[in-house]
Amino acid sequence: MSLVLPSVQARKGNRLARVSPRRWLNLQEYQSKKLMQDSGVTVQRFFVADTASEALEAAKRLKAKEIVLKAQILAGGRGKGVFDSGLKGGVHLTKDPAVVGELAGKMLGFSLTTKQTPKEGVKVKTVMVAEALDISRETYFAILMDRSCNGPVMVGSPQGGVDIEEVAAATPELIFKEVIDIFEGVRDDQALRMAANLGFKGPLERQAANQIKRLYDLFLKVDATQVEVNPLGETPEGQVVCFDAKINFDDNAEFRQKAVFAMDDTAESDPLETEAARHDLKYIGLDGNIACFVNGAGLAMATCDIIDLHGGKPANFLDLGGGVKENQVYAAFKLLTADPKVEAILVNIFGGIVNCAIIANGITKACRELELKVPLVVRLEGTNVQEAKRILSESGLPITSATDLDDAAKKAVAAIAKN
Repeated sequence: MSLVLPSVQARKGNRLARVSPRRWLNLQEYQSKKLMQDSGVTVQRFFVADTASEALEAAKRLKAKEIVLKAQILAGGRGKGVFDSGLKGGVHLTKDPAVVGELAGKMLGFSLTTKQTPKEGVKVKTVMVAEALDISRETYFAILMDRSCNGPVMVGSPQGGVDIEEVAAATPELIFKEVIDIFEGVRDDQALRMAANLGFKGPLERQAANQIKRLYDLFLKVDATQVEVNPLGETPEGQVVCFDAKINFDDNAEFRQKAVFAMDDTAESDPLETEAARHDLKYIGLDGNIACFVNGAGLAMATCDIIDLHGGKPANFLDLGGGVKENQVYAAFKLLTADPKVEAILVNIFGGIVNCAIIANGITKACRELELKVPLVVRLEGTNVQEAKRILSESGLPITSATDLDDAAKKAVAAIAKN
């Protein structure tokens, strides 16, 4: 029941990749738990460790009846994953602190492969050592921004710990919704009603309502677009605990959420996407051999489709957006040519906000300084296009001009066939 904000979807192999103004912030599990903890939300006691000895010390400090050790990577399916050290499972339960040190030694510095990681897996640099709590009942709770309601909405179900979309499809009567007045916030009666709908009874009802209000405080505090807790559970000891959470953030609020965005770990991200973000560019890697340099996600999709139509395959696309500068054009070419699969580059720019002459100057500078070795096809249209075409034609560089997008795609595909 997560909200997908409007965005353009692009093919990435057989997967979908979201194209957004910036790379979406992803936090490790322990980071999300720390944010909740700081807002008074009840989570398991935990420590973070970077070495096996730190993990052992953390396990001793917890003084818990049972301990859970979790490898920290930005991928699901950790419990069923496999390490290249030979260890099976990125999540382990034990009652012996000494075992935590041994297990951490087989996790840290080794790659964990799950159904959501690349084939080579992801190297584990951090583990979370937490108190293991029994769960007597699991529920689902989320707060998210909903355009149809013009603001935040609470969504909950007494059926937690499972795929909430399946619950919504099979038993929609078990999905409960409360619209939140953005000026008033979560009222006590709303929080209590949601807690009751989630199945909390007696003293647990008010405890759950309190957790709901604190989660809303966190939602506002960090400029979240979604806080999803699955499960929000109760323990045999009578405690309401947020056992697992996913927080999505509004990237447009980065300027006032410096501390949160500073937690972003780019180590697991595509290095080209990370580098593109540094220059305010949007880069998506694909699996073909023609690089696409465009302005606007819709134009990017159209360019990829027409290349396909003429028998070619996009290797990637890079979206300049608006307000582009010459140095961004240079950075864009550097990124595109860094992909060894690229055998040709197709530039397709429609200058509305963008000045085509700036693009042309950036292209000529990049071609000279990077000593471009692959065919380059350029289609420019819009603002100051005649000046742009003059710059390209007088550059003396081997740049192929195209009259329209169809012509550009044909020429890019033909250039590869010729080579």
